[in-house]
Amino acid sequence: MKITIIGSGIIGSAFAEGLLREGSIAPGDITLTDISQEALEPYVTKGIRTIQKNIEAVKNANVLVICVKPYLVRDVIEEILPSLSGNTLLVSFAAGITLNQLTLYAGKRPLFRVIPNTAMAVCQSMTCIAASDDTSAEQRSAMLDLFSRVGKAIMIDESLMNAATVIASCGTAFALRYLRASMVAGVEIGFRPAVAQEVIAQTMLGAVVLLSESGHHPEAEIDRVTTPKGITIKGINKMEQAGFTSSVIQGTLAAYDVLNH
Repeated sequence: MKITIIGSGIIGSAFAEGLLREGSIAPGDITLTDISQEALEPYVTKGIRTIQKNIEAVKNANVLVICVKPYLVRDVIEEILPSLSGNTLLVSFAAGITLNQLTLYAGKRPLFRVIPNTAMAVCQSMTCIAASDDTSAEQRSAMLDLFSRVGKAIMIDESLMNAATVIASCGTAFALRYLRASMVAGVEIGFRPAVAQEVIAQTMLGAVVLLSESGHHPEAEIDRVTTPKGITIKGINKMEQAGFTSSVIQGTLAAYDVLNH
C-alpha cells in the first residue's frame, strides 16, 4: 500500500510518525508533502519520501490523505485531481468538510471523511471514519485496517462526525487539561511537577485500560473505590460542588456549537 499525506503539520506528521512506529508499511511507501523543505527534513533520514509538489506526490498513491486547513481543501483537490488515479482512495482529515463538499470538489469517487487525534503518533488514536456512497465494503474495510494500525478505528454515520471531532479530537486537550489541573494540586500537596505528571499520567492510563478491558461503566469502577465516609467520595463531591461534571458537559457542547454554526 502506497500512502501519500498532503501536509506535514501536527496531524499529518502524527499520522506519518504512527505509521513508522507501527512498522507494517515500509517508509519508502509513505510520501509526505509540505511547501517547506525545512518541515520535511526530519523525515528524510527516516526513509519517508518527501516532496514539495503535491502533483508529483499523488502519482501511484493507493491512499491520499489530505491534512491541510479546511479552507485549503478545495484548492488542494483541484490542484491534484488531474494527476490522481481513479482507484485512489481519497481521505480528508479536515474538520467540518462534508462528504458532499468533497464530492463537489473531487467528483464521484471513493471518499472518506476521517477524524483522528494526535495520539496517532504513538499508535493510540481514536479514529472515526465516515464513507461516501461510492465506497465498497472492501474499501471501507481497508480504511478500518489502515487506521487501526495507529490506534482504534470505527466506522460511523457522517451525521456524527462533528460530535466525533469534539469528543475524540478536542477530547485529547480536555483530558490533558484535567491532567494539568491534577498536577497543580499535586504540587501544592508536596510533589515536584515532573513527578506529579508521571504519577497522574500513569493513573489516568491505568484507569482507561481498566475500563477498556473490563467493559464496565465508569460509575461501576468509581463505586469500587469510594468507601463510606472515605477520602475518595469526599474529593469527588467537592469537585461536583465546584461544577466538575457540568463544566465538562458545557465545554463539550460549546465546542460542538462552534462546528454547527
